[in-house]
Amino acid sequence: MYVATLLTDPASPALDRATVEALRNAWGGGDALWLDPGVAAEFPLEDCPANLWDVWAEMQALKVDLVVQKAEGRRKRLLLADMDSTMIQQECIDELADEAGVGAYVAGITARAMNGELDFEAALRERVGLLRGLSVEVIERVFTNRITYMPGGRALVATMRANGGYAALVSGGFTDFTTRVAAGLGFDEHRANTLLAEGGQLTGRVAEPILGREAKLATLEELCARLGIAVTEAMAVGDGANDLGMLKRAGAGVALHAKPVVAAECDIRINHGDLTALLYVQGYARSAFVSA
Repeated sequence: MYVATLLTDPASPALDRATVEALRNAWGGGDALWLDPGVAAEFPLEDCPANLWDVWAEMQALKVDLVVQKAEGRRKRLLLADMDSTMIQQECIDELADEAGVGAYVAGITARAMNGELDFEAALRERVGLLRGLSVEVIERVFTNRITYMPGGRALVATMRANGGYAALVSGGFTDFTTRVAAGLGFDEHRANTLLAEGGQLTGRVAEPILGREAKLATLEELCARLGIAVTEAMAVGDGANDLGMLKRAGAGVALHAKPVVAAECDIRINHGDLTALLYVQGYARSAFVSA
């Protein structure tokens, strides 16, 4: 058995009953269940529809995300999440670079690296090099004044943990930010790269080895082994090319507002919903969400 989930942005609900029922009838699905009126609904299917991606494109035009997956095992026991542009709405290195006066240049490199056009590790070293001489005090100012959480993050982490899940933040960014974000959102642990500093200033270097695509994948497998679960019981979420290893290996890989090259390789693509979409696709109703 499969289940089809339709969802949209909770901040501007765009899912109506007619749309859900029309698709349910077209696909011969079972009774629809509303997980959150106007925001998310699901219905069971016997098979995965052959025209899934054609219908997915039609739903995108309505600002509705559509996910079809096997019903069995869709609730996960591990959440492995990227940070930049996933759990937060910014790229931390771009914000630091803006403070250093090279924001536009670094943002261009970041965009190309996240789209898979540049080697991630080389691109990170180049961008960090441009931060040389920046006061470490800027980090706190950037976090306080520039960084905002992606909507739904606290509910996602709190709900999965309350239901026996483990949550890990794994980032190609920096521990100066993952420490704060993990604490703010309630993650069990976090991993990232370390910016090196001397005399209260950034040296323009990052500690080696760099945490990139392969390290994120290794973290997924390590955590599953430690928790005694299969990788099929893990959900990974990210938006950039360096997330693809863990997204393709996890039981549920979610491309959240992702770069096109990333979304193209994932079966769960969330372009309109927020982080609560990861709860809806697991079958959680809004009434079952846990407050942080």
